[in-house]
Amino acid sequence: MLGSPKHSRRQFLRTSAAAMAATLVTPTRPSQAGAAEVQAPPPAATAPRILRKPPLGELERIARSYGLDLSREDLASFRNLMDGVLASYRRLDQFAEPTLPVKYPRDAGHRPPASENRLNAWYWKSSIKGAPSGLLAGKKIAIKDNVCVAGIPMMNGSNVLEGYVPDVDATIVTRILDAGGEIIGKSVCEHLCFSGGSHTSDTGPVLNPHDPKRSAGGSSSGSAALVVARECDMAMGGDQGGSIRIPSSFCGAVGHKPTYGLVPYTGVFPIELTLDHTGPIARSAADCALLLEVIAGPDGLDPRQPAGLRTDAYTKRLTGDARGLRIGIVKEGFAWPNSERDVDDMVRQAGQRLTGAGASVSEVSIPLHRDGLDIWNAIAVEGATMLMVAGNSMGTNWKGHYTTSLLDFYGRSRRARANDLSETVKLVILLGQYMQDNYQGRYYAKAQNLARVLRAAYDEALKNVDLLLMPTLPLKATLLPAPNASREEYVARALEMIANTAPFDVTGHPAATVPAGMSAGLPVGMMLIGRHWEDGTVLRAADAFQKLG
Repeated sequence: MLGSPKHSRRQFLRTSAAAMAATLVTPTRPSQAGAAEVQAPPPAATAPRILRKPPLGELERIARSYGLDLSREDLASFRNLMDGVLASYRRLDQFAEPTLPVKYPRDAGHRPPASENRLNAWYWKSSIKGAPSGLLAGKKIAIKDNVCVAGIPMMNGSNVLEGYVPDVDATIVTRILDAGGEIIGKSVCEHLCFSGGSHTSDTGPVLNPHDPKRSAGGSSSGSAALVVARECDMAMGGDQGGSIRIPSSFCGAVGHKPTYGLVPYTGVFPIELTLDHTGPIARSAADCALLLEVIAGPDGLDPRQPAGLRTDAYTKRLTGDARGLRIGIVKEGFAWPNSERDVDDMVRQAGQRLTGAGASVSEVSIPLHRDGLDIWNAIAVEGATMLMVAGNSMGTNWKGHYTTSLLDFYGRSRRARANDLSETVKLVILLGQYMQDNYQGRYYAKAQNLARVLRAAYDEALKNVDLLLMPTLPLKATLLPAPNASREEYVARALEMIANTAPFDVTGHPAATVPAGMSAGLPVGMMLIGRHWEDGTVLRAADAFQKLG
């Protein structure tokens, strides 16, 4: 099991060969009107790729994998029927696809040596300056290395992707630059972002700025470490099971996971479409609000973004106090089997301190919170197997922008270098494919249905309070595993801390971690959770707490 809480094949329509042959004809060239909508390049501009017709041996393999009992004659017949469709595929190679804009000049930057990378938190250093003015003018920002920045190498923590250079800027990159921010590099992230510890990146562990023997958290490990070390003003993180909030808590930063869909994920390497979030990390809630204000809003290219998306002037929601806010300390967020007593005590005390900022504080009970990780496990394991691995990071069956250069590079490389995948990713593949093969996605489907029940449980509690409060993580930063650590220790250090964070990736509620204090020289994080689209309220309370001093 990935996290540790308390305890027929598709049927195809059969049609006649004659009907199928009539359907699969070679298409005519587009009309002038059609050509105006999607411009095909001049013949000399792009040499068409060679798309081969499938050999009979490959068709035999595919037929066996789907349980089809087909003779060589059957397969040869089907192979001939493919000509019309393959002609359509070849036609696609003649078009230039729509792409994301790259608006600002940049140089190639460089991979920093150890002498300028003391926490091993930078993957790449560069300087990309945006507009001369804007909300982020004068701010230096690190971008998590699962985000496409055109012309800057992207490794996503994995040797499998080493050598890939994106040809587009993610939407959030363009928005940061449009607002006057300067992107000063790519921060190290964990191997395909599937770890809450900072030890799985193939560039080596990211070190905690408070104690280099300890984890910086993951998967946005470099982003949080660089913010706390003051090597940048802000950073972008990503969150599917806690990956903004975990490193922010371990390192002592403010990290905000926005409402699901609030910030477009376009141009960011996905893990699971229903869990993917990207958002800000900074030293203050005020800076998180500022960055969120810039990056939030629809881009028309991300299927995660609903029609009813609501943005806000988040910086204007920060009143400096929490007057009138009702805060519910969630009983079930404490006393996990691996909870540390000092963490639980400090967060309870921090919650009570909010009364000094004008909030009212009470205890609430949400029993289903203790089952949130069980629901997340099924969605994350099977969903990541199907999208992040089998789907080559992009998958199918959604409308929006596909980063085809990433899909192509990663899809080829992950097959050739499968043994280079991390232990966490291998675990996901083995278990996720087993569950799909033997239970046909039943548990994934049930978990997605139960996700609505889990959301309703939090929403019910949020009728009586404005914010929920609990420890971000049950424990402080753990020791980094030794290079020769067992697989069991490696995986445990990657996934042991997500019991409180992961449920809110399932339900999509906005959630921020704010430093509650220090214990034994290490930060303790307090998590605040709000209603959907009320990110401003979450950040207001976090800001008020920080202003208490």
